[in-house]
Amino acid sequence: MVLCPECETDLDVDVEEVDEGEVISCPECGTEFEVVTTNPLELKAIEAGYVDEDDELETEDGDEA
Repeated sequence: MVLCPECETDLDVDVEEVDEGEVISCPECGTEFEVVTTNPLELKAIEAGYVDEDDELETEDGDEA
C-alpha cells in the first residue's frame, strides 16, 4: 500500500509494476508524483508547469514553422 504524501490517500499502486520516471496521480487531491526510485518506492511531487520531456519532444516535432 502506497499513501499519497500530500493527503495520505491510498494510491492503489502495484509497486512491482511501476517504473522510474512514471507519473502517478492521486485520485483524491489530484497531485501528480514522479516515481524517483522503485526499490524502495520513492515519489516526488511534480511542480505546476512541469512538462514531461517526451510530451515536449512530440510538440516540437509536430509544429511546423
